[in-house]
Amino acid sequence: MVLALAARLFGSNNDRNLRRLSKPVARINALEPEFTALSDEALKAKTVEFRERLANGAHLDTLLPEAFATVREAARRVLGQRHYDVQLIGGMALHQGRIAEMRTGEGKTLVATLPVYLNALSGKGVHVVT
Repeated sequence: MVLALAARLFGSNNDRNLRRLSKPVARINALEPEFTALSDEALKAKTVEFRERLANGAHLDTLLPEAFATVREAARRVLGQRHYDVQLIGGMALHQGRIAEMRTGEGKTLVATLPVYLNALSGKGVHVVT
């Protein structure tokens, strides 16, 4: 009874996680016009910029919105596929080391590109297990 009341008032753990992850999604979406306007060369140069920022002490989590916006735009240009908000949330969950359960056809491979790119910026390598 108390747990049910608490869940109604505060939402489930999943609801709270989704609300928390919605803020970075809004930041990524706000960056979309800027990244759409970049030339291919400028979009490629973002990787060098991100690596330099990491070398100067930036944390991966601070780069996440821009890195995800970069991947989203690259996927749109190269694959003709744009990451949906729910896929951005899945990418953030994977980056945090969580399990993201998705059904067939929901874009698991596309989701994986987001945290793979972000974590590869550190130069330590990334392993993907599906």
